[in-house]
Amino acid sequence: MLGKLILTYPTAMRRLGTLLILLVVAASLYALGISSAWLGKIFPSAVVWLKENRQLGRAVSAIALALIVAFNWKLLRLLSRRQQVAAVWLELFALLMLFFYSFDLSISFIARKVGFMISQGVVTTLYISAISIAIATVIALAGAIAKLSKNGVIYGLATFYTSLFRGLPLLMQIYIIYLGLPQVGYVISAVPAGILALSLCYGAYMTEIFRAGIESISRGQTEGATALGLTPNQTMFLVVLPQAMRVIVPPTGNQFIAMLKDSSLVSVVGVWEIMYLARTQGQTEFRHIEMLITASMIYWVLSIGLEFLQAQIENHFGRFNAR
Repeated sequence: MLGKLILTYPTAMRRLGTLLILLVVAASLYALGISSAWLGKIFPSAVVWLKENRQLGRAVSAIALALIVAFNWKLLRLLSRRQQVAAVWLELFALLMLFFYSFDLSISFIARKVGFMISQGVVTTLYISAISIAIATVIALAGAIAKLSKNGVIYGLATFYTSLFRGLPLLMQIYIIYLGLPQVGYVISAVPAGILALSLCYGAYMTEIFRAGIESISRGQTEGATALGLTPNQTMFLVVLPQAMRVIVPPTGNQFIAMLKDSSLVSVVGVWEIMYLARTQGQTEFRHIEMLITASMIYWVLSIGLEFLQAQIENHFGRFNAR
């Protein structure tokens, strides 16, 4: 019956469906407790009425927002795909800035501190992350090869390592390395302790990624390389790994971004990275939220840079495999 109505009156049924969606969106916004305060800021003359009729004001606010969303959707449909992506990013970024603006932030305080946070915190964060990523990649490659080994001793070492460092919280690993190594006579400073903890932790996770990528390559590739006279090492590094990178790079890129953010945990041992500076600088004038928001934006920008780098690496290996 419904199908027949849609075929008979397509335009009317489409409009009815749009109306139902608008009602559902408005009802959802109302149920979530949407405020009508924004209407009072746009229409100052309605402030008194909105205060006297709170429930009705909320309903009007929900309906108005639903109509704005619908109108915005219609406008976006007129753009090309690239323009739609850019428009959505701009709109959501503007909404995020409005959300932050509602916190009554001290912009002058942020402006005074952001330069110091970038010059000190960002440099330290990138330094720790870059070294940790490099070491973790080497560990992961060795661990993946070890887990594929038929040697029981090597396989046992690799499985114990991955089980241990994936099973312990990263914060606990930082404390154990920083406070535990001096107990056995090896004094380690905060930065090397953080780098070691990040490298071992993410090396364990990335070991499984590398192993899965290597196993995704058919045995025929290995057999063909052996038939051509290549050694096992040549087969791995010249034949298997270049093809496996297409599978390895996307999840590894996610791990790199996660490591960049988890580097904030080394602040617990006094490393002057972004999170440490955000806490200490915010304490000077009790402006904690300003510094936390600033730090979050810095982390976001750095993550966007890593996302772009990951996309370039994926394109490179995609073209390599196509050739």
